[in-house]
Amino acid sequence: MDFTEERADDMSQEPSRDWHAYNASKINKKRLFPILLSRLCAGITEPLHTFGRPAIPLRDVLFAMVLNVFNKTPASDCFPDLYDAHQKKLISQIPMPATIFKYLAMKSTTALLRRLIIESSLPLAHVETVFAIDSTGLATSRYVRWIDHRYGKSKVRDKRSWIKVHIMCGVLTNIVTAVEITGPTAADSPYFKVLLLTTLQHFRVKEVLCDKAYSALNNLLLAWQNKCLPFIPFKKNAKPDHQTKDPLWTRLYHFYSLNAEWFEKHYHKRSNVESTFSMIKRKFESDVRGRVKTTQVNEALCKVLCHNLCVIIHSIYERGVEPDFWNEKDNESL
Repeated sequence: MDFTEERADDMSQEPSRDWHAYNASKINKKRLFPILLSRLCAGITEPLHTFGRPAIPLRDVLFAMVLNVFNKTPASDCFPDLYDAHQKKLISQIPMPATIFKYLAMKSTTALLRRLIIESSLPLAHVETVFAIDSTGLATSRYVRWIDHRYGKSKVRDKRSWIKVHIMCGVLTNIVTAVEITGPTAADSPYFKVLLLTTLQHFRVKEVLCDKAYSALNNLLLAWQNKCLPFIPFKKNAKPDHQTKDPLWTRLYHFYSLNAEWFEKHYHKRSNVESTFSMIKRKFESDVRGRVKTTQVNEALCKVLCHNLCVIIHSIYERGVEPDFWNEKDNESL
């Protein structure tokens, strides 16, 4: 078969996207997002109240915080949506903007948002088996872009103008299963371990795909020990024999070299993590508004959580997924 025949066959293939499910998810996203967010926040354990004036429920503050990021509006402009959520009994109280900002700047909020991100990914635990890892930057100023900084085009030299987001995501649905937030100069490779181990707690990982920044013996060993096939290209200066004489390095080096076409076919799926970053930045902006580091970290986590809930909404229509957060089987139908 010549090239023209192959091209004709490719053009005759049916579109891979289910446009009916895509359109249905877009139409219903605004309606379903607060419902799913309310169910997700319902699993948060309220802190024990001992004395003084009762605090506003933590789940209501988290709901308002994430909904504010989803709407891409200042906290004061989010009140119509919060009032509507209160009328629908999705929250018990409406937090004031000062309360939202107070909790957004708290370090304890970071752990809660991480837990919500993990929980939001679990409805797709039976779908995803191949995962990709990468990092990107979010600007702390609207006048700079990460892509310019990444390729040396930015005139801004202040390293405080960026935060770095490391994620692990499924390549089928782009669901984020683990996330870490660091400074802009943090290396990628050390975060391979925490991202993979976090995902392994709830997902069956058959393949993990990364770029050359993660090419390290420790990462290969960790993946291999957990029965994951690592698709990590070797750097140009890599040698067949590692300085530690570890046989796994040599084995994978020769295997990938002799099966380059097969490797590239699998490795191409890594581009989905780039698509995930693009989805997050296009929908929820590529910068954070906070001026304090903790606020910036929590705002970035809110963006990832919003992305996950949007993925779940799409999966409801495309894959028939029934979100079951915190193993609650008594949720009403969406």
